[in-house]
Amino acid sequence: QVQLEESGGGLVQAGESLRLSCTASGGTFTNHHTAWFRRAPGKEHEFVAVISWSGRTIWYGNSVKGRFAISRDNAVNSVYLQMNGLKPEDTGVYYCAAALGAVSGSMRARSSPNQYPYWGQGTQVTVSL
Repeated sequence: QVQLEESGGGLVQAGESLRLSCTASGGTFTNHHTAWFRRAPGKEHEFVAVISWSGRTIWYGNSVKGRFAISRDNAVNSVYLQMNGLKPEDTGVYYCAAALGAVSGSMRARSSPNQYPYWGQGTQVTVSL
C-alpha cells in the first residue's frame, strides 16, 4: 500500500515562496497520478493541482493558476508543489493524495478528494500579511 509523507510547510509572509514535497513509500508508486489538496480551517478540501505519472498531464485549481507549479521525480518517488506569490488565503494544511491510473478527463472527478485512496498526513502552510 502506498504511503505518502508531505514536508516543506512553514510560516511565510505574503509574496514569498515555499516548495512542498510529497514522498511515497511502502508500495509501488508506479502508474499513480498525484494531487495536492489544501484545507483551510472550517472549510472543505480544495483541489490545488494534479500531475499524471508521466508528468505530461497537469491541471491546476483556478485559485492557484499562474502561481503554483506541480512537478514530479519518479526516480525518488516524489512530487513537488512550488508555490510562488503566496497570499494569506493560501493558508491551510496541504495534503498530497494519489490514485492508480490516468488522470480523469473530468474536472469534477480529478478535483474530488473521493477519487484518491492514498493520502498523507498534511503539512501546514501559513501566510501572514
